[in-house]
Amino acid sequence: MLSRVIDNKSYCNLDNGDMLREVTVKIGLERIDTQKGVTVKALLDSRVMRLVTSSEFVKKQEFKLKRIERPIYVRNINRSFNKERPIEHTVEVNIYYQGHRERMEIDVIRGHKWIIILEIP
Repeated sequence: MLSRVIDNKSYCNLDNGDMLREVTVKIGLERIDTQKGVTVKALLDSRVMRLVTSSEFVKKQEFKLKRIERPIYVRNINRSFNKERPIEHTVEVNIYYQGHRERMEIDVIRGHKWIIILEIP
């Protein structure tokens, strides 16, 4: 069983000196096949259209990859295509947050600084 998680907020500077508020939460992720869990900091982002995780994190935690039927090409905020390869895999995990558990598939993306990005409406 994973421990209960709590909200956390962090700040980082933009190049122009303004403050950008990045809202993060600690969540528990559990592998479906082994029930091995890990607690991570996830970025909440209203601009993403899917849940995504870093390919480096997935490899390190030995999550089982599931190939998707068609690759998903990622677009940047300015609508240009991201230079990284398209999304070709997902991982199925149990996500724990404040006593709630949900089984979800998360897209695996390359070259990202965050371990997990969670979509918020």
